[in-house]
Amino acid sequence: MNTFKKLGLTALAGSLAVSSAVAGEMSVTGSASIGVKNTSNATGKSWTMGNQLTFSGSGETDGGLNVSLSFVIDQGDDATTGLANSPYDSHSVSVGSDSMGTLVFSGEGGSSAQSALDTTAAGDIWDNGFGISSPAASEAGNNSMLYTLPSLMDDLTIKASYSPSGAEKPDSAKSYSATYTGVEGLSVSYGTGESNTKGSEADTTTIKGSYAFGSITVAASQTEHDLSSGNDDTVSSYNLAYTVSDDLSISYGTETHETAGSSTDEEVDAITVSYTSGGMTISAASVEATGVDHVAGSTAEHERWKLSASFAF
Repeated sequence: MNTFKKLGLTALAGSLAVSSAVAGEMSVTGSASIGVKNTSNATGKSWTMGNQLTFSGSGETDGGLNVSLSFVIDQGDDATTGLANSPYDSHSVSVGSDSMGTLVFSGEGGSSAQSALDTTAAGDIWDNGFGISSPAASEAGNNSMLYTLPSLMDDLTIKASYSPSGAEKPDSAKSYSATYTGVEGLSVSYGTGESNTKGSEADTTTIKGSYAFGSITVAASQTEHDLSSGNDDTVSSYNLAYTVSDDLSISYGTETHETAGSSTDEEVDAITVSYTSGGMTISAASVEATGVDHVAGSTAEHERWKLSASFAF
């Protein structure tokens, strides 16, 4: 066999090997936003911008396992990688089946079973730049694992997560959660988990529920963060939402952040109007905060209005 035939067969064999390794296709979705906000008694007016691309793909092995990959690029995220101005954000691999459940391994940006529930009923309106702190969730993030058990009964979802030990985390951290949706319009969740950072060990518990009847949805949540040493935190939240039409919705939410040892609670209220058409959402919000940094008086009171337009593509 001459050299040209050998090269041709080698190239063909390499091509077939590469083709057989391709089990699925990657797709890209994106989002962008432009906003303006004005905060009285604080930072004044400022503009904001958001941008994000999510690469995802999935396939099924010969053994029937569903495997998927997700990788997010977000120019605004540079804190968790340790690289200044790094665009790389969360990434994860998911493996599962109906009979085995689903395991998600997150190299970065993962959630624990409890922290996946940690968003308040009102949507974390305290986390909006007023200087109001939130209670830390249970341990998650880099190199964490989140397992969703196979269905044990209709309308019940049970999850468990594991975060390994490390240099500043002498012990591993575990978390569990359960969500029940067996009554029409009702969703009830409970989650608990551990934090294993040395010197800041804690247990965190979230209880959350919502009920929708017609065009009205009411929701409530409470998260308690109990430190082994230090002041415990509690965030309570309520929300009332009214769906005017398929495109227009209005909501009122309130949140209270209590810290042991502080005589003043942080309180935030917000009214939000949202209009969606196609892949565009326009929203406006009026927010009031009192007791910022657990300080009483007018200097710890802030008001904010926000306007934003976001796009999904």
